[in-house]
Order: sequence, then structure tokens, then C-alpha cells
Amino acid sequence: MVFKRRTPRSYLQLIAEAFWPRGGWTRAFHYVKHRVRRLPDRPDRIARGVGAGVFVSFTPLFGLHFIAAALIAKTARGNILAALLGTFFGNPITFPIIAFSSMKFGHLILGTQFDESQHATLFGKFVGAGEDLKHNFFAIFTEATTSWDNLYNFFNEVFLPYLVGGLAPGVLAGILCYYLSEPVIAAYQKHRRKRLKARFDKLKAKLHARAEEKAENG
Repeated sequence: MVFKRRTPRSYLQLIAEAFWPRGGWTRAFHYVKHRVRRLPDRPDRIARGVGAGVFVSFTPLFGLHFIAAALIAKTARGNILAALLGTFFGNPITFPIIAFSSMKFGHLILGTQFDESQHATLFGKFVGAGEDLKHNFFAIFTEATTSWDNLYNFFNEVFLPYLVGGLAPGVLAGILCYYLSEPVIAAYQKHRRKRLKARFDKLKAKLHARAEEKAENG
């Protein structure tokens, strides 16, 4: 293939670049910002899309962020591509902060707490839920009985508090990003239109001068 890498990246490199892109997160941020500003749509629609993507970043719907952001953007009449780009607000650097604060806030709202007696850590809760999923899948084809204890604990101690605790901060962050991005995008599009018009006028004047020169020589 023409665009295939000469030296394919290893799995460790892929994992490392997921947490730290080759150009760094600053470059990744500027790339996303550049792509958002150049989207061919009205500033208010692009800003609504960005807000939808940022909001979804505060939910525990991992693996479904793109789908959820697209659906919310469509409902809010926002730009879907801007919503997909907006989900990059959630990344390996911000997710730990979002997850920790959302879960703490969620437990506070629900009046629950994180049980440390079984699978004490957050990672352990994920492992326990994964074990139940694996066990229950094989139980379909064997005589083993299904087990839901770890999944039940995961839902009540991680997923539900994360979901409830992330709603308010997600809405606030989404609204804030909407109001911050809309005037910036509008100003950029206005400046870009002026620059393109100036370039077009310059080209038009050059062609007109050539036409006059040919007319004089003719």
C-alpha cells in the first residue's frame, strides 16, 4: 500500500501515543481548534456541536462518546463533526480529573459511598465487572450459574455516581464552551472571508491589468 508505514508501530507505541501524542497534547489541541474553526457551517451551529461534545466527555459512556455526541448535536441542531471534535475535551489527561470529581459529586448527591471491602480500587471495580461479563458469557454455553455481584457493585459504586455526578459539571462546561467558542469562530470566519476577498480582488486586479496590457499591445 502507498500510505502504509515502513515500520509499523508496536502495541506499546500505540498505547503510549494514546496517552501522549507524538506532537504533544498542545499540538493536538491546536489541531482540533484549527479544524473546528474551519468547519463550513454557521458559528452558532459549530458552537452547539462543540458544547455537545464537551458535555458527553463528562459521561461514563466510554466507547459511545462519538455516537452520543452526534445524537445530542443533531437534537440541538448543532454541527455533528464539531461535536465529534468536542469530545477530545475528554482525554487521558483530563479523564482522571473528570472521573474522580464526578464520582465524588455523584456519591454525595445519591448519599452513597465507594465500598472498599471488595475490589478496593477503581481499577479493581472494572476488573471485577469484566470478570462477571466473561463468566456470564461462558455460562451461556455451560452449566455454570451466572454471577452479577461485581457488575451490580460496579453499576452502583462507579457507573451511576459517575453519570449523576457528571451531568451538572458537563452541562456547565458545555454551555461555557458554547459561549466561548461562538464569538471566536464568528470572528475567525469573518477574518477569513476578508482575507479571501482581498486575495480575490488582488487576482482580479492582476488579470484586469494583463487584459489592458494585451489590449494596448494589440
